[in-house]
Amino acid sequence: MEYLTNSPPGVLLAAGLGVGLLLSSAAELIFELAVLQAHAQQTPQPKDPELSNSQTDANSSDGYLPDQAHAMADVGYHFANLWFAADKQNWALADYYLGETRSHLRWAVRIHPVRKTRAGEVDLKGILDAVDNSILSEVGKSITNKDVAGFKSAYLQTLTGCYACHTACEKPYLRPQVPNAPAAVILNFEPNSNTP
Repeated sequence: MEYLTNSPPGVLLAAGLGVGLLLSSAAELIFELAVLQAHAQQTPQPKDPELSNSQTDANSSDGYLPDQAHAMADVGYHFANLWFAADKQNWALADYYLGETRSHLRWAVRIHPVRKTRAGEVDLKGILDAVDNSILSEVGKSITNKDVAGFKSAYLQTLTGCYACHTACEKPYLRPQVPNAPAAVILNFEPNSNTP
């Protein structure tokens, strides 16, 4: 470190320019790879029958978007943090996490709007609309009213609704529960804390 502080400004400037050029070249390479990938995606590719199944056939964007499990992991992250924000009565943060939960649920349904099961098709968009307009709306009302007891009741009802959807989709092993720790361990959930 002492070597750098005793270096002439020209050496430091040259080193900075070198790093800048290196980063610029890396950015160009990444851009070129993205253009090549976009071009390859526009070129019709033969469908690999080994990669096809009833779940992926319903999604014409398959292979280009993250799968529904990824979006649902984000839902779990936001919904877990929502519990702790409301528990600490940090209503602004709770409202934020409710919005993120709803947004990522919509994303999950856009990725995979209908799930095929042995019993038939499950309309995930219809389920989401019903959940969003009922129990998630109740969660929102409890946040607006700063009602901890109402929030906890609506949150538990939402978990029950989530599990009913998982069961309908033949995934009863996905059993959501009230979280015992926030998903975001780096955040301070206290509403009036001055510490970052």
